[in-house]
This record gives sequence, C-alpha cells and structure tokens, in this order.
Amino acid sequence: MPATSKFLSYVLRHRPDEIGLSLDAAGWVGVDDLLDALAAHGEPTTHDQLLAIVRTNDKQRFALSEDGARIRASQGHSVDVELGYAPAEPPPVLFHGTVEKFVDSIRATGLRKGERHHVHLSADEATASKVGGRRGKPVILRIDASAMRAAGHAFFRSANGVWLTEHVAAEFIAFPSGV
Repeated sequence: MPATSKFLSYVLRHRPDEIGLSLDAAGWVGVDDLLDALAAHGEPTTHDQLLAIVRTNDKQRFALSEDGARIRASQGHSVDVELGYAPAEPPPVLFHGTVEKFVDSIRATGLRKGERHHVHLSADEATASKVGGRRGKPVILRIDASAMRAAGHAFFRSANGVWLTEHVAAEFIAFPSGV
C-alpha cells in the first residue's frame, strides 16, 4: 500500500526517525532515501506515486528541490529544521482558524506556536475556515498583521503560501462576536 499524504506529513514534519530517516538542517531528505525507507517500513511507494501526492496535495504541504532529488515539508515541523524563508511583508489582515474550545486560552495568551516552529496564518478566511473545521465548527480569528509588523514582528511566507510568525499576542487578534 503506498504512503498517504497524511503519513508523509507525519514523517517529514515530526518523526523521520520512525522510518529510519534523518532530515538535513533545512528539512530535506533524498527522494530515493525516502522511497527506500517507506518500502522498508511497509509503505512501498513508487516515484510516480510520490510525485502525484506532492502535486495533488490540496494544501501543497510538500516541496521538491529544483532538481527533484530531494523533498521536504513546506512548514509545520516539530523537529529542528531551518527552512530558510526570508522575512516577507504580510497583507494587512491575516486569519487563523480554530475551534471555540481554544478561544479562552487564545484570549489569555494569544496564538502560540506550541511544538511547531511558527504560528500558521492564512491569507483568506476560506482557508482559515478549512483549517479550523478539521476539529469541529470553525472560529475565524482576524489578525492585524499591519500592526504586528509595525511593532517589529517578523513574518515569513512558506512555499505553499502559509504565513508564519513566532507568536500573535491577543492585542492583535479580533475575535468574532459571540465567542
């Protein structure tokens, strides 16, 4: 059975060691090494199947090197990697999708990266709604990215368009009424 996008995300973002891989400092691993490791751990996948997963992933979670010899997750790592994204000027407003059970905590401490390297933000409400909807009825938070940038916070944009930052203090978050 070939590897799934979800399994590849798990391996390339969180647990490459689980199938005997090590990522380089920028999160890359050789495609051939990945395919060999997948096969050795009961997830035999062809090169064409892997390319199809990369091409068809709705969130474009994976990136291939220019020569196609290496692959990595675009963001969301809990393992120590430096993705090398340059600081970027965000749009004035960004969005974050969550669910109601986390809203009180977010009001108290803002958005924290937790085990990941960055807080993930979306450029549009529809994407944020999809993200929040994975865990229930989505709550969409509006982030005043202009004010954050003016206050000196850095933003980065991943290869698949996700906006990344270290932390979003509650003062920069507009919460929808009723939550």
